[in-house]
Amino acid sequence: MSSFFTLPASQKKRKRVQSSDANGAERKSSTKGRRREDRDESISGSEGSSDEEDEGAAGQRRRQGGLDSDEDDEEDEEEFGDEDPAAKRVRLAEQYLANTQKEVLDDAGFDAVDVDAENLRRRMGERLKEDTAESRGKLYRWIAGDLDWERADVKSARIDGKSVTAVAVQGKFVYTAGKDRAVSKWEMPSGQPPMKDGKVVGRAGKKPRRVAYSAGSRREKKSRDYQQHTGPILCIAASQDGKFVATGGADNKMVVWDAATLKPLKAFSQHRDSVTSLAFRRGSNQLFSASRDRTVKIWSLDELAYIETLFGHQDEVVDVSALNEEKCLTVGARDRTARLWKVVEESQLVFRGGGAPPQPKRVPKDSNNSNSTTTDHDPTPIPTSSHHEGSMDRIASIDDDTFLTASDNGSLALWNIHKKKPVFVYPLAHGLEPALPLELLSAEANPAEQGIPEGEPQPRWITALKAIPFSDLFVSGSWDGVVRVWKVSGDKRRIEALGAVGGGRDVASSAGNNEAVMSALLGAAGEGEGALTSSALVDEVVQEAMRGGAPSALTAAATGTAHGVINDLAIVDRGERGKDGVLIAAVVGSEHRLGRWSSMEEVKSRLILFEVPRKVAAGDGEDEAGEEESTKQLNGVGHTDGEDFAGFD
Repeated sequence: MSSFFTLPASQKKRKRVQSSDANGAERKSSTKGRRREDRDESISGSEGSSDEEDEGAAGQRRRQGGLDSDEDDEEDEEEFGDEDPAAKRVRLAEQYLANTQKEVLDDAGFDAVDVDAENLRRRMGERLKEDTAESRGKLYRWIAGDLDWERADVKSARIDGKSVTAVAVQGKFVYTAGKDRAVSKWEMPSGQPPMKDGKVVGRAGKKPRRVAYSAGSRREKKSRDYQQHTGPILCIAASQDGKFVATGGADNKMVVWDAATLKPLKAFSQHRDSVTSLAFRRGSNQLFSASRDRTVKIWSLDELAYIETLFGHQDEVVDVSALNEEKCLTVGARDRTARLWKVVEESQLVFRGGGAPPQPKRVPKDSNNSNSTTTDHDPTPIPTSSHHEGSMDRIASIDDDTFLTASDNGSLALWNIHKKKPVFVYPLAHGLEPALPLELLSAEANPAEQGIPEGEPQPRWITALKAIPFSDLFVSGSWDGVVRVWKVSGDKRRIEALGAVGGGRDVASSAGNNEAVMSALLGAAGEGEGALTSSALVDEVVQEAMRGGAPSALTAAATGTAHGVINDLAIVDRGERGKDGVLIAAVVGSEHRLGRWSSMEEVKSRLILFEVPRKVAAGDGEDEAGEEESTKQLNGVGHTDGEDFAGFD
């Protein structure tokens, strides 16, 4: 092969400006020989730390004023410009191992002298396995059981205007959008007072602080050059590098913003209907957008350009999710399908839902409750439901093989891309909404005398769903007053409930598990002047029914931590690899994101932040036990049926 294809561009340019005399050629040849000898010695291991020494020497020369950054880059190109691919791989591997060892020592908090070689090799092995698992798209982080949900710190901020619909988190900032065409940037409280010119200019804030704001105008609806929204904003997403924020609205626009200043960069109007969901591909600025026009479009925000359109859904596409690879997952509302789009292969996989949740196969013989069941793996009662699925509304990616969907019948479904049907379905995840009184169901003066049948309690559909990628943790929201936390089991075949975060009580499923409670709910619907809208009120009816008494009068006032409709959620790690816990951001509005099926006039739009810390270990023994358990899970130990779901092939 000609050397033209292997030499970097910098060397080609230098050939045009250097003299062609024989002395210059001899100097170049001798320099090449010395470089090749130095590289061979480094590969053999005799000078394994030469890269670090060269880097330190270059840094010292910069401090002395000898070289600037441009000259350093040229020097690096001259040093490694003629190395072959095999030598480059060896050099990068040595550098990667050195950096990994430094990170492990920093995380452990020990000096290199205090860490024995065996412990260091074990920690580095775990880190390398985690990096390999993420690069291969495998679930490898089992963190749901390590978090202390009871000690979650709750902070909230009121958002003026119409119902808020979307939230995204990037770094220390939170971005929100709503039906008032406004985008807000919030700074999370740090506990430190604000500083300016080295002086304290205020007190330490305990609530999120709005640092930027931008709102569109309805009057510019007919203007084609207007770069902001003219209708309600339905979704928002922030890039991983913190450069871009994208929003989609009911005005058929997708607007790209500068994340630092919230200045609109460009507005795209290629969609022919409302833009309902946005998702960035991890590690890049490639963006997927879903729309009511039944299409999914792909964009490159580095060039602010449109790339491609994906067709296939038979109804509006209401949610999209993406991970590292050039793939995305979508749900199509009333076509009751989830689709995996393989962009490079130009193909798609279709996963069809619909119907009622399947009944568990194993039911204990001594169970006297016909409305709940348990399995051999988990004795916790799981509610049963006969409500059929009418619409798939939410989707979240766990890893490259596993994802979750949420439906209008209140069911959470766990899917594997190698199976046509869901692996597991958890029904009535957010409980039942009691039936309306006959006076509200019928226009007749005396509906009972007319023989009009009474209504039935309906499940609360799931309005928000988010997961931490490559972990077993995800959260969901509805309008029962709380954010619910869930985990994926070790064999990736079950969904397990962990309760509610932020002081809420997980009693919604109880309404579907006890006939006495169900009758109490039916009777209470006509006694109060409102409907059950929070888990606290459900708890009131549950406790009264368990005691055998009649429930007290019910009102629409709720006492949960998130009273209103949870229209969107965001969950991210805090600290390096989640060592400081997780942060959950929720936006609560008075109306649903995509419509006005219910309106809670007394609800004020809010941004709620849940800071969930890790559990405090009782001693070093528990830490080591937790590390051993994580290592076992990572290597696939403890999985059933001989299948290595979480480990490596």
